[in-house]
Amino acid sequence: MARIARADVGPLASYADGYRELLAGLGYTPDGVVRKLWELGRLSDWMSRNGLCPGDLTGARFDEFSALCKAGLERPVGYRTLRPLVGYLRDMGAVPSELVGATPVDELVGRYRSWMVTERALAVRTVERYEATAQRFLTMRAARRGGGCGAENLAGSEVFEFLLAETERVSIGSAKGRVAELRCLLRFLFLCGHTAAPLAVSIPPVAGWRDTTLPATLSRSQVEAIVAAHDTSTVTGRRNYAIVLVLARLGLRAAEVGALCLQDLDWRAGQLIVRGKARRDDSLPLPADVGEAIAAYLSDGRPATPCRAVFITRFAPLKALAPQSVSKIVYDASCRAGIDPPVCSHRLRHALATGMLAAGVRLPDISQVLRHRDLATTAIYAKVDHAALRDLAVDWPQATAAEAVSS
Repeated sequence: MARIARADVGPLASYADGYRELLAGLGYTPDGVVRKLWELGRLSDWMSRNGLCPGDLTGARFDEFSALCKAGLERPVGYRTLRPLVGYLRDMGAVPSELVGATPVDELVGRYRSWMVTERALAVRTVERYEATAQRFLTMRAARRGGGCGAENLAGSEVFEFLLAETERVSIGSAKGRVAELRCLLRFLFLCGHTAAPLAVSIPPVAGWRDTTLPATLSRSQVEAIVAAHDTSTVTGRRNYAIVLVLARLGLRAAEVGALCLQDLDWRAGQLIVRGKARRDDSLPLPADVGEAIAAYLSDGRPATPCRAVFITRFAPLKALAPQSVSKIVYDASCRAGIDPPVCSHRLRHALATGMLAAGVRLPDISQVLRHRDLATTAIYAKVDHAALRDLAVDWPQATAAEAVSS
């Protein structure tokens, strides 16, 4: 007969009440709270049977518990599932901060992340992308060397080998991104003394001409179809409708929508603060229809939570929407609107720029709306103004038939 996991027994029993309050604050339903307390009881029961106290719950012990779950001897309860509990126990000082058992690679990548945030002021999504590439590269090299942080005696040939393997499976644009990600990592390793030479300068750029294609965009009718593809009679529909309006009318990036906080909305002035790249804060006017949509969601839909984000997840733990979730909302709406192929959130930003250009708005003004730091970034949209380009084009010299024969 299977053992029943109880939250009121074992080494973690004294933390059950506080954990229950935390779960309620995070927006878990009563059934969700019961399920999470069952998980606490399962871990507590396993610790009791092995004579462990919370302070003994190190990375090695937790790996042992996870392996037992994966072997089918227990109902699966992994670290990702227990993340709210782990955070709570850490805040209470009950478990060591190195619960997961960070490897030398993890420690180096952690310092790299801090450097990107504090020294380079990179955007959150950029940091995540660069960190993922660094983790993959250093983990691969550490595995080959049988341990270490992955940066010991690093040679340029190993960087090229990794880069060639990456570029074989991605597009030209993504390959250029890999080069930028590796260059940033190599600069960090050189500055920190992990490499004797600045290997970043030895990585060649990826071959590929810039500005050879037209920016992908949408027609005005397609944008309006995506906006209209929401059922505002539901809570989720009101939230997603407001999100798509913000993207379509203001041209925000997905990460910027997720980062919007309640204090960023100035209802009296009719403005909102956008926290963009490089820690840049910009004030944008709040159109009437966008403000009405946000207000409708805030007054009838947004769950009560201490989180200050404007747009909140549907299910617990209640938190700000991730950028990929914002993009998925647009993708699903474009599917319902019959857009083929479906599009993601950034296409609405392109559509706003090309629509403004078609209406006669100057490129510098479009650049201010999109908050580009370089006007050259905005200039790519000039290529979609075919009428203006036709006026600038020089007539192709024509030769008569007689001249062509004589030549």
